[in-house]
Amino acid sequence: MPDPVPPRNPAMSVAAGAMKAQQSRMRVIAENIANADSTSPVAGGEPYRRQVPVFQSRTVDGVTGVVLAEVRPDQGDFRMDYDPSHPAANADGYVMRPNVNTLVEAMDMREAQRAYEANLNIIETARAMESRLLEILKK
Repeated sequence: MPDPVPPRNPAMSVAAGAMKAQQSRMRVIAENIANADSTSPVAGGEPYRRQVPVFQSRTVDGVTGVVLAEVRPDQGDFRMDYDPSHPAANADGYVMRPNVNTLVEAMDMREAQRAYEANLNIIETARAMESRLLEILKK
């Protein structure tokens, strides 16, 4: 007879899912920051477009958590800089720059880090509670 599957702790399941979603969010933000100064390889072409993570609630094991549903391109306007000597300049001498604001990305990164840490604290607290419960049951 196979070993019974131990019951899952819903708090840990939700927190682990949220940590995974925040980790993916941090990857997207890092990509945005890395491409903040990139330009098109061709004159007049579009540069890197900021990516935006989209979260969605999902029920797993009877509890509702969050997952990264998709990553969408931000449809905001590109920045335009006048630099007629730049290889990516259009006919009017303007270079399209990515629609990435590194200050906003840095704030988003910090928010994602704090959310990740909060969910890690939930897992640590749930483990401590389970450990304490086992100690009580042993007595």
